[in-house]
Amino acid sequence: MTSGQRDRITHVELVERNVVRRSAEVEHERAVALFDLLEENRFSLVGDSTDGPYRLYLSIEDNRLIFDVRSEGDAELAKVQLPLTPFRGIVKDYFLICDSYYKAIKTASPSQIEAVDMGRRGLHNEGSELLRERLAGRIDMDLQTARRLFTLICVLHIRG
Repeated sequence: MTSGQRDRITHVELVERNVVRRSAEVEHERAVALFDLLEENRFSLVGDSTDGPYRLYLSIEDNRLIFDVRSEGDAELAKVQLPLTPFRGIVKDYFLICDSYYKAIKTASPSQIEAVDMGRRGLHNEGSELLRERLAGRIDMDLQTARRLFTLICVLHIRG
């Protein structure tokens, strides 16, 4: 198996304690992020002798973001915990601009929609880079993988 085949996620699951009803837009974003992530990603544990592919379980527990990384056979390989505090502001701003975007696509001009979408993508990139920085030295991933994981982290923040 080549490095490209090993350094990847083959299964992602959002572990949530409560069933949350989400808007159609949020469900669509979640589904697209999951599909795109599984189609193409680069993800590996740093300094670990255990190669992937990996199964990833994402959750929020006690104000911490949990990356539960497992082997394809579901054996635990690493549990990386990140404090949520550095992400809160970006996630909050991202929710606000997404709301503006969904409203804009119903009534705004194409140039207004494009302006809001540029802001939305900028915040999304900011959150993705923050994720990569916080995981540095423990988990390595490319920007597209981080973008899709940031989307899923935002989905986990929704409490209903």
